[in-house]
Amino acid sequence: MPAIYLSHGAPPLADDPVWPGELAAWSAALPRPSAILMVSAHWEEAPLALGATTTVPLVYDFYGFPEHYYRVTYPAPGAPEPADSVRKLLRAPGTPVQDVPDRGLDHGAYVPLVEMYPDADVPVLQISMPTLDPARLMEVGRRLAPLRDEGVLIVGSGFFTHNLSALRYPGVPGWSAEFDDWGRRALEAHDVDALLDFEHSSPAGRMAHPRTEHFAPLFVAMGAADAAGDLDVDRSVIDGFWMGLAKRSVQFG
Repeated sequence: MPAIYLSHGAPPLADDPVWPGELAAWSAALPRPSAILMVSAHWEEAPLALGATTTVPLVYDFYGFPEHYYRVTYPAPGAPEPADSVRKLLRAPGTPVQDVPDRGLDHGAYVPLVEMYPDADVPVLQISMPTLDPARLMEVGRRLAPLRDEGVLIVGSGFFTHNLSALRYPGVPGWSAEFDDWGRRALEAHDVDALLDFEHSSPAGRMAHPRTEHFAPLFVAMGAADAAGDLDVDRSVIDGFWMGLAKRSVQFG
């Protein structure tokens, strides 16, 4: 299976005239996964945690939206066997793994999955990000890479630019466009060092990501690709902007 990073959108993604179709077309072009492993910007917890593996609830981790967004359901089956694999791959001296069996899918996980796999018939497991350090997240991805051979789709879910001040004004802010262009070129050049140091090596990096949790899942996908020798087999599947934020999404392998 490939490893992917996607920009996940807020709950109103479902109302966009273009983006849901782009996500649906992407999933249709992918091999059918045996399971999906989600790493979302919206779950940071250390040590690394595994969410629900049987009944998988949703976490409506947003506020002030119309009521119908809180009625969305996504009854995907749990993924106990991939969870066992994750535990074996990640547990090592000094790197514990914990289980949080009542932790469901947050909107960074289920919002794109509703568009990509609307039948909710693919087992899903979400894990936390135990750190925001890019190099450490790449190492997590490298250790998870064998899951790809089991048919597991590893998904880093964030937003290619994420500064909510963009929502206050019409159009695309210069910092969002500049960072998106830099990121596209860095990915095309396979410049891992620049990407790992994006806060300093990119234009407007601190404006594009005042806090880095939405870029961080990219590094898990990059690590899973790097371990399999696929880091240089990448392409942007979705680009453009949504409410001023870059929705660039990338497939490795």
